[in-house]
Amino acid sequence: MSLSDPIGDLLTRIRNGQQAKQSHIMAPASKLRENLLKVLEREGYIRGFARQNVRAGIDELQVELKYNEGEPVISRIQRVSKPGRRVYAKIKDLPKVYNGLGISILSTPRGVMSDHEARQANVGGEVLCQVF
Repeated sequence: MSLSDPIGDLLTRIRNGQQAKQSHIMAPASKLRENLLKVLEREGYIRGFARQNVRAGIDELQVELKYNEGEPVISRIQRVSKPGRRVYAKIKDLPKVYNGLGISILSTPRGVMSDHEARQANVGGEVLCQVF
């Protein structure tokens, strides 16, 4: 099955899983999704994730969702740059999400990173999503 927006699909699976109070979700594996999940794990929005082999040549990512006192840690997660409309930001134009309480995740020439890491590395890129 071909998806036109694999990142949007992953974010929707996370959003739906947390609304349903699930402990983990499954998503098709790709390097971009894996890198995005590494940033979410580093920033403390998910517990972790693991790549599992379903059958020959097909892997899935099992994402452990994180809750604090029964409430999801991620209160809002939304896609910014879409396949039909790419959004790029220079280092000085990087938006702060909820005045620095949330993060933006960027795809940069140095890899996928949060806006905090991009500011430290002094690099801009495509704004993939915002998390709060």
